[in-house]
Amino acid sequence: MSAAELRRRVRAAEALKAKTREMAATNALTAREAAVKAAKAKEEADASAREAAAVVLRLFDNDAELVSELLGVPAEELEREAKPVTAARAKEIIESLRARAERPRPTRPRKPRADGTDAASSTSHIPAPVITADGSRADAA
Repeated sequence: MSAAELRRRVRAAEALKAKTREMAATNALTAREAAVKAAKAKEEADASAREAAAVVLRLFDNDAELVSELLGVPAEELEREAKPVTAARAKEIIESLRARAERPRPTRPRKPRADGTDAASSTSHIPAPVITADGSRADAA
């Protein structure tokens, strides 16, 4: 093997090492950025869960046992999660939920179904049940 060939191979090996190091560094940076994003998302999700626990407890008059049964979460865990949330923040979230609930929902015009028209006309002769003022059912006919 000639000296020129040996130098070429050494340069190729060094280039491969440099490329490998560059790829490893890029991979480490990408993984680190992904870890930072995941940690931030986890922190936001944890804060959101704490706020939700505080809001639901406040809406149910701090009845942790009832909320615990409804959600299937231990009462101690609910109380522990809700504790760091301030009353002002809980009220703020409740007000935003109420405002959102009061907004009219946009309605889309319904398009008649081509295949559903036959089924609707065949069952249209069946009277629908009617609920009377005392809560009992009565036939519409």
